[in-house]
Amino acid sequence: MREAHGMLRWSSNSAFLVSIADGDLTLLTVYKPQRGERPLWDFPEGTLCYREAAAFTMSQALGWQIVPPTIVRDGLRGVGSVQFYVEHNPEENYFTLDEQHVEPLMRFAAFDYIVNNADRKGGHCLLDDQRHLWGIDHGICFHVAPKLRTVIWDFAGQPVPPALLQDVERVYCGLEERNSPLRAEMDSLLADAEIQALLARMRRILQRREYPRPGPGPNYPWPPV
Repeated sequence: MREAHGMLRWSSNSAFLVSIADGDLTLLTVYKPQRGERPLWDFPEGTLCYREAAAFTMSQALGWQIVPPTIVRDGLRGVGSVQFYVEHNPEENYFTLDEQHVEPLMRFAAFDYIVNNADRKGGHCLLDDQRHLWGIDHGICFHVAPKLRTVIWDFAGQPVPPALLQDVERVYCGLEERNSPLRAEMDSLLADAEIQALLARMRRILQRREYPRPGPGPNYPWPPV
């Protein structure tokens, strides 16, 4: 890491805008140190940064390009997640999207169920300058108990597109194989019980072939943006 530009004040946990450099290449990133994570009653302490990286690993494995590149590194304030910063217009979010974004949102809805995203706010959907839709803030994913809280219920009860199911099945087979590179990567980021719960959710969506419906319990994040 080369230079910290300051804290992102709207984040619920400590998050910093940081430049990283590799030779002549310099990139802006969001750095979330482990020691700045706010304790939660239902998630093990000090694990949110690893969940951020696990979400990227799943996004990449599925080929859906939802989560910006994310790694865990020892940074300016200790170990934490480091994620590519997406340049975006903060006035645009899930609630301003139109019909041209239906396909990426279908991927988001399936992804959030699979990773058990407990906090998909509208402001966690960012459009870059190429109009690609990215998802951020995946620190409270992968819980063993159902925790899905999202604003994206547009497709509830509808069939999941076959192409997405094929991606899920492919990744499921790789994750189930304990000696696979994917499983080794996820083992380094999550507890075994969390990976077993992830596999169970993938089996469920492959069997039912439809998007989940809200309920029972709280299914919407607060605030919604």
